[in-house]
Amino acid sequence: MAKAEIPAAAPRLFTWDEIQLRSGRAPERWLVIDRKVYNISQFHKRHPGGSRVISHYAGQDATDPFTAFHLDKTLVRKYMKPLLIGELAADQPSFEPSKNKQHVDDFRELRATVEKMGLLDPNRLFFFLYLMHILLLDVAAWLNLWYFGPSLVPFLFSGLLLGTVQAQAGWLQHDLGHLSVFGKSKWNHWVHKFVIGHLKGAPASWWNHWHFQHHAKPNCFRKDPDLNMHPLLFALGKKLSVELGVKKKKYMPYNHQHKYFFILGPPALVPFYLQWYIFYFVVQRKQWADLAWMVTFYIRFFLTYSYLLELKGLLGLFFLLRFIESHWFVWVTQMNHIPMNIDYDKNVDWLSTQLQATCNVDQSLFNDWFSGHLNFQIEHHLFPTMPRHNFHKVTPLVKSLCAKHGIEYQSKPLLTAFADIVHSLKDSGELWLDAYLHQ
Repeated sequence: MAKAEIPAAAPRLFTWDEIQLRSGRAPERWLVIDRKVYNISQFHKRHPGGSRVISHYAGQDATDPFTAFHLDKTLVRKYMKPLLIGELAADQPSFEPSKNKQHVDDFRELRATVEKMGLLDPNRLFFFLYLMHILLLDVAAWLNLWYFGPSLVPFLFSGLLLGTVQAQAGWLQHDLGHLSVFGKSKWNHWVHKFVIGHLKGAPASWWNHWHFQHHAKPNCFRKDPDLNMHPLLFALGKKLSVELGVKKKKYMPYNHQHKYFFILGPPALVPFYLQWYIFYFVVQRKQWADLAWMVTFYIRFFLTYSYLLELKGLLGLFFLLRFIESHWFVWVTQMNHIPMNIDYDKNVDWLSTQLQATCNVDQSLFNDWFSGHLNFQIEHHLFPTMPRHNFHKVTPLVKSLCAKHGIEYQSKPLLTAFADIVHSLKDSGELWLDAYLHQ
């Protein structure tokens, strides 16, 4: 006589009230993906994308960011099985009341359309040619000094070429970090280490730790590390600036921040902060493979140019390329975010989260190249694994969705976008001063 099969235990059922108690600040951390509840209390420390990025969604529905960030979702779900502790009760909505249901449903429909259109599939020839143009510029910088000698004009021109190499390699490593160059994650990770490590002298682990938080919760204070300059250096956003003023906090003369931005911002970020911080990061976290890749950049640079320049010239050239890279990086990365809404995490839907924190810069061949297609910041934030050469194809669909829901889709000329950084800092500083003096 056959043994009776033991029925599977019924899954535990949870309410949103229970889940929201297990947020990122609680010892126990839960999140929801496709109505299933996962306990990440220990796993967040081993999360490949970093502990903080997954913890930012503790106590929340993380379905859309999960879909946005992962290529092989079937494989990832297999690793998630041990974390599964139950699911939402039948009477519970699939996501929190703070999220607009129509926004969620329509964006997920758009996501399905994008996948069917093949807009998430990379064109490897595009990225191969892009890498080749970076390598050619790198070689041209050396040949220029070798042929014309280290006089002032060739020296400055080689510095400009090397600064361009650093900026453009920065955009390429960004593509690789977002898994948008190859169809498999491991290939993106391997080439990413080469581009950011050997071509730029920076660690892939640092970029992953930092940048994915920004994408998960853009312009959310205490969750987006790009806002870490608030309040010690700058007062950012209307609400946060007024809050500082009301609390009578004055770490800097914020009413002048639109002026000292030109000293502490573009010229200083890479040469005087990131240049040393990335070494501290890899040593502290024992990322020895990243450190090895970084060292190859410095060995290559100082060996190849030591044949052409004395030590003072070598150091001057290195500082010059970092100075150019820093200006390029700061203006491009901040033009899409600093002028936008900056606030605490309100836990709104994915579409609203990205649109209120990002804006675009008008398309042109120069703007595309100069910004590494980050002039399409809205599309990039909605679909972070989408190859950049497809951004313009999805733009009409995104604009249509925004128009349907009355969401502002901002796009502006490049110089206007640069000026808006300064204007927004000036406005925030004035709001801080008014609150500081009168409230």
